[in-house]
Amino acid sequence: MISLLRMKSHEVLKKAFDKSSPKAIAADLGVSLSLVYKWAQDQSEAGSGSRNPLDRVLEIHNHTQDHTLLEWLCEQTDGYFVRNPASHCEQGYEVLPATNEIVGQFSGLLARISQAALDNSITTDEAEEIRFCWDKLKSFAEGFVRCCEEGDFELMQQDQEEADEEKPRTTLY
Repeated sequence: MISLLRMKSHEVLKKAFDKSSPKAIAADLGVSLSLVYKWAQDQSEAGSGSRNPLDRVLEIHNHTQDHTLLEWLCEQTDGYFVRNPASHCEQGYEVLPATNEIVGQFSGLLARISQAALDNSITTDEAEEIRFCWDKLKSFAEGFVRCCEEGDFELMQQDQEEADEEKPRTTLY
């Protein structure tokens, strides 16, 4: 499976067109079928491809730096927009404390949900607190995954494996 992070806009559209007819899309949008097909091609100097709607929305966002339009798009598709944190991966960033932090935040979220549900109802304020905890957890977990993708944890794993080879094995029984 290809990460959305690595996909180009024309690849995203091409994949989406597998689920719907480009002809129907063209008709619904009032554009030519050839334009819809060009949206799913890489733009090249030879003339293939065309700036597609995804590129245009991204350009609007880049100019305005306003996340409202992204939040609106997510809401319109029954989703929710959460910004990914900036990567702060540094050599020596340890996996176990980061993993423990994710587990701790998840535990905190579950505790907050349980506390809110004690009276068999959840108020608007409680729902906002739950949303805040959930978004914080998603953001932290995304930072963890990005560090994994950047290879910082891979180096950590190598160091741990070397250290494990030096220790004698013990069992609990």
